Amino acid sequence: MNVEVFDVRACTLGEGPLWHPEREQLFWFDILGKTLLSQRDGKPISWAFDECVSAAGWIDLDTLLVASETGLWQFDLPSGECVLIAPLEADQPLTRSNDGRADPWGGFWIGTMGFDAEPSIGAIYRLYKGELRKLVGDITISNSIAFSPDRRFAYYTDTPTRQIMRVLLDADNGWPAGDVEVFVDLKQSKRNPDGSVVDSEGCLWNAQWGAGQVVRYAPDGTSLQTYDLPAAQATCPAFGGPDLETVFVTSAAQGRDAAKDGQTFQFVAGVKGQREHQIIL
Repeated sequence: MNVEVFDVRACTLGEGPLWHPEREQLFWFDILGKTLLSQRDGKPISWAFDECVSAAGWIDLDTLLVASETGLWQFDLPSGECVLIAPLEADQPLTRSNDGRADPWGGFWIGTMGFDAEPSIGAIYRLYKGELRKLVGDITISNSIAFSPDRRFAYYTDTPTRQIMRVLLDADNGWPAGDVEVFVDLKQSKRNPDGSVVDSEGCLWNAQWGAGQVVRYAPDGTSLQTYDLPAAQATCPAFGGPDLETVFVTSAAQGRDAAKDGQTFQFVAGVKGQREHQIIL
């Protein structure tokens, strides 16, 4: 496997890679740098924000939903204009948004966490048809939000637990409709699960913070392949490219001084990803 640098800009805390399927363009964030990044024809693009931003989904060709430390925003790419959709723990100064992804019903799941990873003050929410509802509380570091292609399951993790969880979803509306179960348990290996994405075959790809790896898990939780990266703090994978067979991986330079820490990487997966779901407001 040949891992290449997709973008040399070193993010303090790179996160939230999103391949916009209509624009055929990758977007990602430097959370602590308060920046949305992208490329067009190999040229770097960025948008600066007044607060931390971490995750996005696509609404239409020119509009993203962007999660920030205080809200979910409708963001116009050509003009840079932001319109508030819903406050997100805006009255809690200790927390910010973290991992998030659109679900197959057009909803958007978003996790929060403390700026200093204070124990249990974060949560995971879902925005659907104008309602922002808390799904999971007592979260320390929200991550790994992803969805199976058969629309049966959502995945998430609270990273310090070292367990990726799975919950059954209601087929009609996508709200959780079953008990939460452990999908992958990394306690013995002492791995730290970060962001995830699920491919078209139902396998979950998880970035493992501190290990410099992305690991692919079968739908039954069995480890299938491990992909090594040139940066220790891998944060989140995303499928993209014209055929959805390229995996992009963000990373973090925070606390590191190696040359490639914080850069964004790419490699050919050999399997197709899912097209990212469109958000319906």
